Amino acid sequence: MPQTITSRERAKADRRSALLHAAAEQFAARGFAGVSLEDLGAAVGVSGPAVYRHFASKQAVLAALLVDVSRELVDGGEAVIAAAADADTALRGLIGFHVDFALSNPDVIVVQDRDLDSLAADDRNAVRSLQRSYIEAWVGVLGAMHRSTPVAELRIRVRATFGLINSTPHSARSASRSSVRALLESMALAALTSA
Repeated sequence: MPQTITSRERAKADRRSALLHAAAEQFAARGFAGVSLEDLGAAVGVSGPAVYRHFASKQAVLAALLVDVSRELVDGGEAVIAAAADADTALRGLIGFHVDFALSNPDVIVVQDRDLDSLAADDRNAVRSLQRSYIEAWVGVLGAMHRSTPVAELRIRVRATFGLINSTPHSARSASRSSVRALLESMALAALTSA
């Protein structure tokens, strides 16, 4: 029988989520080194010391932000692939999934690009390992579509496509979300499937 979540547990989870959201915004705007735990607490209406109820340190906040999002990408990508009837459907689903992620999380992308090296070595290795798993999931789908293409080339295509899609925090803030989404999806599909 599933456990019910108490209102206190729900409130704690909501506060943790709010802290991570605030961390993404503030780290993106000012960099990891430029933000204090007091800044994060103030952003969600608590004192700096109250942040310690959720995270052991500012380093732990950054780790939770980047490791969690990397895990979500891997899990989401695997779910897209599992639900797809064929490789073409899987690829289109992966593109849509990643574009949704990029448009919904521009601050996280900025933090990932700029502050990954601020993570402790174990956390940085966890993020890198999850990233490799996510890339390999895409490579597996592409390999099923382009059996004669060397795997090294498929990896280049996937990484280049991530660069294209993940450019949204810098290139797409002023355009409408629907027009950016359509453009990114068509460009990504072309980059991944061109002869």
